[in-house]
Amino acid sequence: MKNLLKMAALAAVLSTGFAACSDDDDADNSVVSGTQAALDQACADWKVARANWENTEAFLFGAADVYSIDPHIDTWPVAANDLADVLRDAQAMSNLDNFIKTANSGILGYHGLEYVLFRQGQPRQISQITNLEYSYICAVAKDLYNATATLEAAWDSKESNAERHQIALNYVATHLAIDDDGNQEGALEGFQNFGKAFKTPGTGDWATALDATLEIISGCQDIIGEVGDSKIGLPYTGEDDTYIESPYAYNSITDFYDNIVSCKNALYGQMDATTPVEKSLIYFCRNAGNATLATQANTVVTKLDAALAKINAMKAPFALYYSDSSCKVAIDALGELDDALGEMAETLKGYAGNATVDAQCKVINENYVDNVVLATYRTLADNAQKLYQSIVRIKN
Repeated sequence: MKNLLKMAALAAVLSTGFAACSDDDDADNSVVSGTQAALDQACADWKVARANWENTEAFLFGAADVYSIDPHIDTWPVAANDLADVLRDAQAMSNLDNFIKTANSGILGYHGLEYVLFRQGQPRQISQITNLEYSYICAVAKDLYNATATLEAAWDSKESNAERHQIALNYVATHLAIDDDGNQEGALEGFQNFGKAFKTPGTGDWATALDATLEIISGCQDIIGEVGDSKIGLPYTGEDDTYIESPYAYNSITDFYDNIVSCKNALYGQMDATTPVEKSLIYFCRNAGNATLATQANTVVTKLDAALAKINAMKAPFALYYSDSSCKVAIDALGELDDALGEMAETLKGYAGNATVDAQCKVINENYVDNVVLATYRTLADNAQKLYQSIVRIKN
């Protein structure tokens, strides 16, 4: 669904257009007064914040979906022609903070920033950055930070950061929802705490603790399928060779790898986990006294490591070598990982109604919220804030 949404959102951008633009002769093409070092730092900080975002893609359910944050900040490919138009649109550029809250997503977020900051895998020359581009990326980066702060606040079951909680309240009150066809469709739902709901079955979208635990697997399968079938698969097969993620920064393979790292963290129960922690889903499956489940969990671990290795071995940059045979090897490894997770999920479903297992799932879910989802979103928001600050500092 996410990829369909992104593709539809791009189509909406291309067909909708913007307010009448000034003539090229009237556009402000003056070059920003800044240093290359400051621009290079912003590019480095973009890559850090980008990795943090890709590490969240195994749990795009909840706030990222309900508040349309995923399409708002991560739609690609960039609608480059429309972005160029906006940079000559006096009306839009005069009130960017408000414009960006409701603008088409194909010109926003990570990839709107990427388009301005990078060319052919390298930071652009500071002499190529105009004042209009600078103003635009400052506003986009600020909006990106607000979106990530909203994700953190919406999964913080203790609502421990008052500043980011207020940002979240403002975000959901001022941004628009995006439907499955990529169209804006009015106000977002009011703020809700997904961390509390995931920890407390029956209070939100998850009727039982087992249902929530199964969502962990489903979230992983969603991004595994997207990486294999769409992110790599669409360009590799020739079905859509323009559908390349992060093509200006040459960051595609890193994006794919970090997407699967998000699955590893989710299943292992901790950010940057190297082995499953005691309160993790994989640990439970290995030690639940069910030989079939233990074997399936071990297979998931093996296939997970294999998928990461095959992605890492893809010929780089993907933007140039998307038809290389190494892409097919990675696609196949991702398919095997998806199948292994599906088999483990089917076995877990057989425990429906088992009070002992449900109690253990509650432990898994509480750890998952605090040490995977919230920890990742908090790191993401911290580094998105640093990215915003670095972009502001580009100009002397």
